[in-house]
Amino acid sequence: MTIHAAGTPENVVLAQHVNGRLRAEARMVAARAFLLRAAGAGTFVALAGIGIGAGAYGWAYLSQYESAAERIAQALQAALSDVTIKTKGEVTLTDNVLKLDQPVVAQPQTRPDIAQVVAAQSKGEDGNAAVRTTFTVFKAVPYLDGNIVTGWQFKGDEKVPESQYCYFSHPQKFGSDVLTQVNIAINGQVAPQTSSQLNLQQLSKSCIWFDPKKV
Repeated sequence: MTIHAAGTPENVVLAQHVNGRLRAEARMVAARAFLLRAAGAGTFVALAGIGIGAGAYGWAYLSQYESAAERIAQALQAALSDVTIKTKGEVTLTDNVLKLDQPVVAQPQTRPDIAQVVAAQSKGEDGNAAVRTTFTVFKAVPYLDGNIVTGWQFKGDEKVPESQYCYFSHPQKFGSDVLTQVNIAINGQVAPQTSSQLNLQQLSKSCIWFDPKKV
């Protein structure tokens, strides 16, 4: 076994050889690192290119269908603009024909001739006893859970009511068929205020009294 002393030619050669070996290994490590970085960058660029290409392809695909839909819509609009629809004044129902020559005008409802009715029923069944015929016209205005009702009581041969009255009618309780009636006014005169919580003076403004000018 030979031990070389420091500074001898053999040690200098050995040190140079070791240094050269280390530098060579360092270059190889650097080359591998560069190769890996280059491969990573190339892969990233390739994937980005694929993504951009796919997006561009999808956009072009959708744009193609949108343009086709627009062209179809324009063609339909142009076709419909040139269409003329013709109608006839006849409607065929199986074997019958309904002709629409004149418009149908609804006849207004007229008040019955009360005087004629009274004259026809002015006597009783025995032909002697007089029969007095009266009728009442009701006007109702919704209020709270009930109605403010005004009654016009006519004799059979009169055009002006003999008497008028106004009252508030509402159920005793929710869903009940039993009604409670509170008198409001008679012949335009407000009834005396009772223990009711209702303000009769205020309610009387909703009464609809007979007006000869509107008849």
